[in-house]
Amino acid sequence: MNSVASLKTSARMQLSALLMAGTMLAPVAPLMAQEAAPPVAAPTVPAPPAPEAAPSATTVQSITVAGNQRLEAQTILSYLRLRVGQPYDRATLDQALKDLAATELFKDFQITDNAGALTIQVTENPVINRVILEGNKRLKEDKIRPEIKLSPRQIFTRSKVRADVARIIELYKRQGRFAATVEPKMVSLDQNRVDVVFEINEGPKSKVRQINIIGNEKFSDGDLKDEMATKQSGLLTMLSSNTSYDPDRLAYDQQKLRLFYLQNGYADFRVISAVAELTSNKQDFIITYVVEEGERYKFGDVDVKSEIRDFRPETLKTLLPMKKDDWYDAKLVEDTVESLSETAGLFGYAFADISPEFRRDPETRTMGITFNVAESPRTYVERIDVNGNTLTHDKVVRREFRLNEGDAFNSFGIKRTENRINSLGYFQENLEIERKEGSAPDRIVLETNVQEKPTGELSLSAGFSSIENFLLQGSIRQRNFRGLGQQLQASVNYSSYSKSVELGFTEPYLFDRNISIGGSIYRRDLNSFNFIGSDRRTTFEQSTTGFQINAGVPLTEFMSFFTRYSLNFDDVSLDKNLYYFRDQCDPLVAGRYLCDAIGKRTTSLLGFTLAYDDRDNRLRPTRGQSLSLSQDFAGLGGSVKYVRTRASASKHFNLGSRFILNVSAEGGYIYPLGGRPTPTSDKVRLTDRFFLGEPQMRGFDIRGVGPRVIRYTSVDLTDPANPVLDTTANRQQIDDALGGRAYYQGRLEVDIPLGTGAKELGLRPSVFLDVGSVFGVRRPTLTVLEDFRDTRPGVEGSGSIKTLCRNKTTGVQQFATRPVGQDGQPTSNQYTVCPTDFSPLSPFEERYFGDSWMPRVSIGAGVNWNSPFGPFRIDFAYALRKEEGDDTKRFSFNVGTQF
Repeated sequence: MNSVASLKTSARMQLSALLMAGTMLAPVAPLMAQEAAPPVAAPTVPAPPAPEAAPSATTVQSITVAGNQRLEAQTILSYLRLRVGQPYDRATLDQALKDLAATELFKDFQITDNAGALTIQVTENPVINRVILEGNKRLKEDKIRPEIKLSPRQIFTRSKVRADVARIIELYKRQGRFAATVEPKMVSLDQNRVDVVFEINEGPKSKVRQINIIGNEKFSDGDLKDEMATKQSGLLTMLSSNTSYDPDRLAYDQQKLRLFYLQNGYADFRVISAVAELTSNKQDFIITYVVEEGERYKFGDVDVKSEIRDFRPETLKTLLPMKKDDWYDAKLVEDTVESLSETAGLFGYAFADISPEFRRDPETRTMGITFNVAESPRTYVERIDVNGNTLTHDKVVRREFRLNEGDAFNSFGIKRTENRINSLGYFQENLEIERKEGSAPDRIVLETNVQEKPTGELSLSAGFSSIENFLLQGSIRQRNFRGLGQQLQASVNYSSYSKSVELGFTEPYLFDRNISIGGSIYRRDLNSFNFIGSDRRTTFEQSTTGFQINAGVPLTEFMSFFTRYSLNFDDVSLDKNLYYFRDQCDPLVAGRYLCDAIGKRTTSLLGFTLAYDDRDNRLRPTRGQSLSLSQDFAGLGGSVKYVRTRASASKHFNLGSRFILNVSAEGGYIYPLGGRPTPTSDKVRLTDRFFLGEPQMRGFDIRGVGPRVIRYTSVDLTDPANPVLDTTANRQQIDDALGGRAYYQGRLEVDIPLGTGAKELGLRPSVFLDVGSVFGVRRPTLTVLEDFRDTRPGVEGSGSIKTLCRNKTTGVQQFATRPVGQDGQPTSNQYTVCPTDFSPLSPFEERYFGDSWMPRVSIGAGVNWNSPFGPFRIDFAYALRKEEGDDTKRFSFNVGTQF
């Protein structure tokens, strides 16, 4: 009777138990063998001699593969070591089962042995239909998908699932989420297909709960923590992105600690250990540093040795910032090496090798240093490469270079070139020009790798307000038009109180020469206004149509000269129904300065600007200064004549740690030409004067600083055609800013750095101090008028003149009227018609305020936000000093302006 041995194994997989932490793969079932046992009979006769034992190995007679669908039988056999005619035993079959398991191609498999006829029964692993992510909110799919190796139409394998789970968890760890878990699951489909689902539990972001420092005696824990990039989580750091654990940041903090101690003279300082422990809930880290401070050192003898003939050691030694017996500062040594390298670059030595040689003396605790300047050849620019520009033409970048191919290398020229390219605003910030060795030791290749960013700006907005009614604004601007550095802009604004349209173009390099030329045409309609109570009332309408052309040329590397010409046609008018009396502008209703501005005028303006600017970046400067002087002459034709002069200065200081201080000042004066002023008016029109307030001077309202007339009235002028006596205790006020001939303004502002997260959002806070004043307008004559005309609607050719009367005893006020004829004159000769015991009282009282050069001062804080909707700024300011009549404002915001 033939003996049949059956060997079986099962590899059914349950994906919900895939990973080791609660997700272990189901183990392969143990190999099982079945053998027929011969019957044993009790001997009745002497047992014959035992037959010889059968040999332990059998020859493979045949191999059959069953159950395969996608895989060829020959492919499956290629994974095994079994061959027909080959002897085999139980160990051979066991190895064959292991080989099948190692392929990870089969869900079930078994080998049946029938006297050498082997049958391999397999059930293939399914094909992946889809890979699905669930539960991921903090990390979007476009961040996780590149980490996953499983993909549709692949054969499912357990090892790939394990690897993908590990990659996803590692991705979350890099985001600071160490508590994240991933559970893979499988959804069976027809035709032996499956969907693989990764269920993600992101968990909270792991924060740094505590930072411990052991071994520090010279400096407190707070001093050392301030130097670290990693911060403890708390209320003061809730907006910082540096409270999450990052192994790279941990290594960086060790370098920061070492640098801090080396800057303070502790040359032997070292970090013995830095350990980050994850709490049991995997939500927080506790970081512990063990440090050894060592002794504090001073500078010993400091010397310079140079093998470059242009470098005289005696001269360089006098320029070294460190002196003997000063406390040792490693950062100062590093800065000195960089400074010497830059100095060598000024003489054309691009690859000057400057190495400090240290002489440590533990007994005297001094550190002697010798700066060795090795011999190197003078370097020349072999080639300038510009890479990465797809839209911008090469010449736009190359014309900003302060060096040409064949010139001697100059480090100052390279730094200036970097600043000029960064100031264009066409490429990524903080661009640096790489220096590479050329074809010979005295040749250098300058490589500029740029990354372009959008230079077009499109803004469309619409809205509705109770004051402006319907508003529509639209503008388009391209700062790098056609990739040639040209600027093209157009804007349209429309509301009930202002309308404008403007089109402008600027060519920075005319005919590829360093001459800029540009121009614009525009039409602006403005309705000025003030308030009577809560009602807004238009004061005057101004229409301006004109054009301007300008040109500029550089005089030196940092100084430029600009000239311009503009021609404006202005028309200022008032509503005659509201502001006119007897066909003339009524100064008590409109204001005498406003009456003087009425009319059509032509302004022919020729001006120039002389500017000096050596800032490192014109868009976001961190160091450098700018100066400008400009004058405009009105009177080359036209009806307006004056000279307007302005001057401004600004300087930026890098205070370290990314704190930037800006100190700026400006001022101006306008002087009228021709004629003499009348006793009641100023020769400089209201529309040509200087005004000061928000947003130039924060803490004050729009035009809130400087001369103004405030009119108090006991008559309600909401409807001037039908005035009504106002019996309330508070009289109405009409506040009109007059502006001035002269102004000055100063500002101190410090930009405050934030963490990486806030910086990525485009937030830049600052604190500021604003000082300024506007003054110098001719004082208007404040006239008291005892009566005014009351024209009733519907009464043609008639009306009355009202006189406000007050009881001499009780103070009660009432109107007295006199009729007027067709000519608008009173029909009665009686001037005063007040009853007995009443006296005439002026319905208006004008007061003049603010014409003082004394400074107004405000302090405050604000934040710039480069939002997705455009630049946005919020300021909170408080006026420390003001003059009577000034209008203050504590909170303000501006949208769509450049900061």
